[in-house]
This record gives sequence, C-alpha cells and structure tokens, in this order.
Amino acid sequence: MDIESVDEVLSTTRAVRRRLDLTRPVEREVILDCLRLAMQAPTASNEQNWRWLVVTDAEKRAAIAALYRAVGEAYLEHAARTASDPQNRRVYESAHALTAILADVPVFVIPCIERRFDGSDLVVAASAWASIIPAAWSFLLALRARGLGSVWTTLHLAKEKEVAELLGIPDTVTQVALFPVAYTLGTEFKPASRPPPETVTSWNAWGER
Repeated sequence: MDIESVDEVLSTTRAVRRRLDLTRPVEREVILDCLRLAMQAPTASNEQNWRWLVVTDAEKRAAIAALYRAVGEAYLEHAARTASDPQNRRVYESAHALTAILADVPVFVIPCIERRFDGSDLVVAASAWASIIPAAWSFLLALRARGLGSVWTTLHLAKEKEVAELLGIPDTVTQVALFPVAYTLGTEFKPASRPPPETVTSWNAWGER
C-alpha cells in the first residue's frame, strides 16, 4: 500500500465550494465508481441500509438550490459578517458563496438511510448514523482521488419534506446530507490548520495527558 498517497488523500480532502468546475460534466461512471468504493464501508449490524440519490436534472437541482438558499443565505451572510476568527470568516464566506452557485453544480448526491430514527435513544441514533457516515466520507475521499470535490452540507435538511416530495423519497427514508459534486479547478489542496493531537487527546481518563 502506498502510504504517502493514502495520507495525501486523507489530509487534503477539503470542503470544496469556490473551486468547483461548473462547466465540466461529471460522468455517471465516475459517480458509480465512487459509490462502489463507499459501499465497502461497514454498517451497523451489517444492515447495508445506505441508499444514494443522484440528482443531475437541472430543474430539480435548481429547486433544491432554491430551498437551500431560502434556509441558509441570510444565516450564512450574517455569520460571515460577524465572525471574529479570520479562518471561520473565510469558511462562512465560502459557504455563503455556495448558495449563489449551487444550482449550477452538475451533480448532487444525497446519502440516505432506509429507516427513520426520529426520537430514538442515543444507542439507536448512533448506530443509524454509523451506518451511513463512514460510507459517505469514503465517497468524498474517492472523489478527491479522482480529481473531483464536494462539501458536506446539511442545510437542506431544514426542508427535508419538501426535498423528499420533489425527489419521490419515501417517508421511511432519512436524508443525511447533500453533496454538490464537480471536478475541481486545480487538484492541489493543502492540509488544514489543526491543533496537535496531543492537545485534544486524553488517555485512560478525561483530561489525562
């Protein structure tokens, strides 16, 4: 195994918003290749209850983008304007900019779980999320390895019912996220600024370094 290449993918898979190529089509086969890899991820009790909805229809993308913008535009604009930390401000500015171009991103991928767990206890909810999040992140890593990018967004979930109606998603299915997918403008991405692991890791008891 080429550890260097693996580490590069793991450390440079960024939230891509401003560097999405809105003009280049994304091939169906590439999406399926990435999903094939994503589905190798483990699921709770081996239920394999992930489901994937890929949206390429321009009218449906525009409708979802309008719902997304209605939920997030004002919030993100305010967050960007009032953020005191420069890095956080850049993130909010980038997220706000995405609301304006979202409809033009060529592919949306919505990871779903074929079950509902509204109001469930912590164990049930944690197991449900654990059945989709590893696969969803593997999908994003697979995109990165192929020169594509995306960003994990959740704002559309405030309009989950409207999106479900638009896309024919049954009410027994939970939407988890919305991934706008495109080839990236350039493929060079750097690791993000993060604290040393020693500062956020405890050994054997909380706070023990």
